[in-house]
Amino acid sequence: MTLYRYHLLLFIFIIISITLFSCAAPSTLSPEQSIDEIMKEFNAPNVPGASVLVVKNDSVVFKKAYGYADVTDKRAVTTTTNFRLASITKQFTAMSVILLAERGQLSFDDPITKFFPDFPSYGKEITVRHLLTHTSGLVDYESLIPDSQTVQVLDADCLTLMYDIDSLYFPVGTKYQYSNTGYALLALIVEKVSGKRFADFLKENIFTPVGMATTVAFENGISIVPNRAYGHSRTDTVPPFESRQERNPKSGSWIQTDQSNTSAVLGDGGIYSNVEEMAAWISALWNFKLIPQQTQQLAWSSAVLNDGTAIDYGMGWHIETYNGIRHPHHGGSTRGFRNHILVFPDQKLMLIILTNRNEGDPITQAHAIADIYLE
Repeated sequence: MTLYRYHLLLFIFIIISITLFSCAAPSTLSPEQSIDEIMKEFNAPNVPGASVLVVKNDSVVFKKAYGYADVTDKRAVTTTTNFRLASITKQFTAMSVILLAERGQLSFDDPITKFFPDFPSYGKEITVRHLLTHTSGLVDYESLIPDSQTVQVLDADCLTLMYDIDSLYFPVGTKYQYSNTGYALLALIVEKVSGKRFADFLKENIFTPVGMATTVAFENGISIVPNRAYGHSRTDTVPPFESRQERNPKSGSWIQTDQSNTSAVLGDGGIYSNVEEMAAWISALWNFKLIPQQTQQLAWSSAVLNDGTAIDYGMGWHIETYNGIRHPHHGGSTRGFRNHILVFPDQKLMLIILTNRNEGDPITQAHAIADIYLE
């Protein structure tokens, strides 16, 4: 071997060794530093923010807030700031129905005509279970509202809209299609069966027993949201709807855009909460404080279609496989807010990200944070 070839091979060996060592070497960043890096876009000056919390074995192992709850007032987000949960609300609506079922006040297999006797004939085969699992085929009420409408719709209006059409997207139970309509109807069913307003049922049966003191199903003019985060959009992407509550002040490149014409519907997305109270909620779920273990596992398991095909949804929860682990999760996206929660019941790991900006996909950050804690 010539001296040149020897040095060349030695050089290649050194480069390969350095590369392998670098790949194998553990990160020198602490979990907090790693999460700060993942969430760095929320830590810039004058931006809407985010609140993040991680629970492991019923202990909070990380919690931190970034950015502003209101860019105009320069009010910082904290871990007790209440964000609109959007579709993360659905797990609470589902739990309300499950509680009534556990008490024998309704059955998952009850047809919706039991609660709405004059519902159009096209929906006579729809059951409570179909609503819970998004297999009803009901037309999404949002597609029936004109963009020009400025009066907010309520849950009862979603039901009324179903009387104006004459068909489903598909035969009941044959497909999965995410349905906000179904969850608006579930909120109305809770009211009919319990004899209580939906917001009051939630407070009395879930929020208070769990210890979620500031969590609220928000109704304008009836309730308030303490320590509230307001939704924001970049000034060049402001949606057309303007609510009477919006001040629309410009601050940097962000403008407050907190409400849409569907924001007042409670069953599909109307709850406000914070990461600390959501930690109490998840602890109550995986410790089976509200319902028996078998029922909770049903909510966290894949539902099936008429032909036995499993879908990636349970009751109020999406189901995914991540890093080989089958687990429940859910996102929440509405005007001015983007959120995500991941729950790994077997690993007793939960993490949640709440944000008050009209962009982004927090499941990406949530998965990155989960990687830090999953063994």
